Amino acid sequence: MKTIVKWTDQMAFSGLTPSGHEIKIDAAESVGGQNSGARPTELLMQAVAGCTGIDIISILKKMRLEPVSFHMELEEERAEDHPKRFTNINIHYALEGELPEDKVIRAIKLSKDKYCSVSHTLNATIEVSYSINGSKGEKTI
Repeated sequence: MKTIVKWTDQMAFSGLTPSGHEIKIDAAESVGGQNSGARPTELLMQAVAGCTGIDIISILKKMRLEPVSFHMELEEERAEDHPKRFTNINIHYALEGELPEDKVIRAIKLSKDKYCSVSHTLNATIEVSYSINGSKGEKTI
């Protein structure tokens, strides 16, 4: 893989992914940016969600299951001192559809423990929860 990121102005950068997609990156105005793009830490959390989400959809499809809808909510904690790394990430998976709880749990566990390369790259504790059709899951993952 080869990623290209170029400085465009002040604190702004433009990235070109290996798959040809452009990503705008910038800092907040309070630190000299123009707020013209996402913060790097925001992109990192989007990458965690995207990675695990793709895993879960792929696993559920292999089980011949398809959610009607699916979204994730992430809450992150960061260290107070530099480099202010992520210390804890809580991911809540909200799925809707005819989905057996045991299959959803298996898909989440496989993503969390084995497949999600992005989350495994981080040095943070990752906690997860889930709900199916609005009912919060009771099992610990």
